Amino acid sequence: MTNQSIRNTILIACALALAVIYLFPLYWMYVTAIKTSSEAFASPPIFIPTHAQWQNFVDVWQSRGMGSYLWNSLYIATLSVIVIAALGSGCAYVLARYRSVWIDVGLFLILMLQVLPSSLMVTPIFVGFSQLGILDYPRLATVLAISAKSMPFFVVLVRATFMSVPMELEEAALVDGNSRMGAFFHIVLPLARNGILVSAILIYMQAFGEFVYSKTFISDAMYQPASVGLNTFMGPNTVEWDKIMAYSSIYVTPILAVFVLLQRKIVSGLTSGALK
Repeated sequence: MTNQSIRNTILIACALALAVIYLFPLYWMYVTAIKTSSEAFASPPIFIPTHAQWQNFVDVWQSRGMGSYLWNSLYIATLSVIVIAALGSGCAYVLARYRSVWIDVGLFLILMLQVLPSSLMVTPIFVGFSQLGILDYPRLATVLAISAKSMPFFVVLVRATFMSVPMELEEAALVDGNSRMGAFFHIVLPLARNGILVSAILIYMQAFGEFVYSKTFISDAMYQPASVGLNTFMGPNTVEWDKIMAYSSIYVTPILAVFVLLQRKIVSGLTSGALK
């Protein structure tokens, strides 16, 4: 074997080892979901259950009202993405096209907002929403809070996509009689739709699993998302790990399916502005 072949073999082996380490928690979640309570606490651990308990999924779905929880998660995530895409696309376009010191300052502030954790932002947001009366509409408050947190991430990604669209196309549209707004909607936006779609998908995944704002703003179980529903299992004497993992499996699987089906578009969208 040549040195190049040996190096490629080592790299592949390292990649497979890292993939196994990364995916093992996911495997353990699905395996534990179909174990009995005794198998979940067995020592040494059981990697393949002897009698799969598929009834765990049915019990969790019926006893925990997962249909309502998942609907709330879908509702909050969808509304959040609509707000972020509608406002963030215009912001990203301005930051991509107009260059000045104030634009650089604005972009810096946007990046600074992205590093702030939700646990730090939740208190001032709660006080502000309380004074404005927005807490009377808990799901709306959660959507606005998620939008405020995720907007910087969306803007930074979509800005790179807009920068990859040649300005000459806009200038040609302006010469043909289009307004700046018309050139944006008819020329730039269609060309950037792939990057916007991918950014929206990533934001959707984050919003679907959001916990801090939902737990803080929504006290009625009827309107809580699945992330808060999972927290109801937690307690000082938690022993239902098979049920917890069954709940987690139902909760996580739709997002995993979306990611696997759209992974090529996600990668292409993230790299669409890399060469600009």
